[in-house]
Amino acid sequence: MDEIRLGTIGSGVIVHSVLDNVVKTEGIKLEAVYSRTQDKAGELAKTYGATKTYTDLDALLNDESVNTIYIATPNLLHYPQAKAALLAGKNVICEKPLVTRKTHAQELREIASSKKLFLVQAAPTTFLPNFRLLCEKLPEIGRVRLIMSNYSQYSSRYDAVLSGERPNIFNPEYAGGCLMDINFYNVLLNVALFGAPLNAQYFPNIYPGLADTSGVFLMKYDGFVSTNSGAKDTWGINHFMIEGEQGYIYIDEPNGLKSVRVVTRSSDETFNLQPNPDRWYYEVQKLTRLMLNDDRDAVNAMLDVSVETVGVIESARKDAGIIFPGDE
Repeated sequence: MDEIRLGTIGSGVIVHSVLDNVVKTEGIKLEAVYSRTQDKAGELAKTYGATKTYTDLDALLNDESVNTIYIATPNLLHYPQAKAALLAGKNVICEKPLVTRKTHAQELREIASSKKLFLVQAAPTTFLPNFRLLCEKLPEIGRVRLIMSNYSQYSSRYDAVLSGERPNIFNPEYAGGCLMDINFYNVLLNVALFGAPLNAQYFPNIYPGLADTSGVFLMKYDGFVSTNSGAKDTWGINHFMIEGEQGYIYIDEPNGLKSVRVVTRSSDETFNLQPNPDRWYYEVQKLTRLMLNDDRDAVNAMLDVSVETVGVIESARKDAGIIFPGDE
């Protein structure tokens, strides 16, 4: 593949964050836009230089000039749309969560593998230079004993909830909720660093008639416990702290990994390999390189983390009574 030619499904804020960086990156461009309305499709296409717009999804998937589909729709639509795109012979870049059920994630991985296509979950975390730095510095703090994280970001749509509305981001009918959005990043970072836990439990705050608006996700590993708080109904200091027997690592923001402070008995240093504060810049830059270089091992390693994260979250949310349409 000599160029990534994107067709987008979705037109929300996150799409603009990604496309702002697509236009700055060689080897990738926006080819076509799909939306349910022509006005939205036309507006997005005009902003980012696409030459085609669609209001028929099948027409987009049959466009031979498009080789990669970028999905940024409500969570419950990710699986059917990703599957349709893969079966149509398109690479897929899908916003997190990739899907809501591990069996669906495994199925998509098998389809992508059989067709030699890329399947990627578009969460910036593991694409970031500071993530690689974190992995390198982790041994310096010795045996890990405790992890504590928080990612709280008050949602403007929570005001709509308080007014009696049911926005998609909090609606279980669309697989919404805090765990599938904000706290997802905490769980993903744990799995990316340490693999799947021995077991996990979720203790949510559930707004009547909706999904969780905040909660605490506990993960038990061999030798240590990880406590992860996430909220869309409060705000606080966002961080991810790993405590070991020889020191600790403090990360500013578990999504963007803005800086990595490593404290041991003999040193206290703060690192930042990300001079650009835009985390999507690094996601788009690295993903473009990996795909154009046909680095399937690296992409599939990230996909494995995505599949495991889906499984960990699925089990814990179901045990907590958070059920989405189609759950077995």
